[in-house]
Formats: sequence, C-alpha cells, structure tokens
Amino acid sequence: MSRLSPVLSTGDLPLAELHAARLDGELVRVDECFIPVDQPDGPATRAASLALQWPERLIAEQHSAAWVWGALDSPPRRHELCASLGARARPPAARGLTVREVVIADDEIVSIGGQQVTVPSRTMVDLARFDPEVPRELLRALARIGGVSLDDCRRSLDRRRNLPNKRPAWELIKAALDP
Repeated sequence: MSRLSPVLSTGDLPLAELHAARLDGELVRVDECFIPVDQPDGPATRAASLALQWPERLIAEQHSAAWVWGALDSPPRRHELCASLGARARPPAARGLTVREVVIADDEIVSIGGQQVTVPSRTMVDLARFDPEVPRELLRALARIGGVSLDDCRRSLDRRRNLPNKRPAWELIKAALDP
C-alpha cells in the first residue's frame, strides 16, 4: 500500500478531494498545499509546500523566507524567489510570483523540506533593502528565530561592495535591533 506525502498537493489528490478533506476537518491549508490536522505547521512543512510549486534551483527569499521561518503567520500574497546568477534557473510562468537573479553565497542559503531558503540574516538584510516599510517586529522575529545579532547584519551588508540601499537598510535594522 502506498503512503501519501505529509504535504499534499494536486499531484497527490484532486483539488476537490483536498478541499473536501479540509472542510471535513482532516486537512489544513499551508499556502497552496495541505497537511493533516495533527501535523505541526513549521518551517519544514511550509518549505515543503513551496518545494512542490517551483523548480528546486529557485530560492525562497524576503517575505516568503520570513513566512517559512515562522516570522509571518500567513504566506505572502506574492511569493518572492531568487536564483543565483549561475543557477540557470528558468522561472515558472506563474501569477503571484516574483523571481530575480542575485549574487548569493552558499552560506546564505539553507535547504529545508526540499526547498532552498535564505538564512534569517540574509532575509533580514534583503527585507530592509527592498521594503523600507518592513515592520520592525518582523526583523526582530527573524533575529530571534535565527539568533542573528546586529553585528551579523553589519557583516552581511558589508560582504559586497556597491550594494544598493545599504545605508537605509542598516539604519532600519539598527532601529529594529538596537536596544
């Protein structure tokens, strides 16, 4: 007898059956996928739900990574992904998705549940660089989850020369983490 995956998608069962099981109280939704009600919803299940949706060379970043780590309760309306410049990843033709090419080091990525995700420090820096309205409590939550210090963020920002929005990002991170 074959066993179903712990994270279910339309590749496992028809969408109507998945929604029927959700309405019967057997499954809960995790982004575009479903998990049994007795399975904990944590980084591994959230990442696995994303891994079922796009190619493995794509990396969850910014708000998508923050959601995987548990710093956000709900997935973002538009998932944010990136690909390393050398990955030759072909972005899926999907709505509700942004993909950008980036320079990223191996130590700025971790694999969780079959999905590559930016580490909390990289996630914090990217959020601060690209979203000047990012809530400070989101940055603090990521710092707590990843054990990220102010010095870690400074080192992450200083890794690359000519990084756009470096100064405003540093000010934002400092304001969020400095006691």
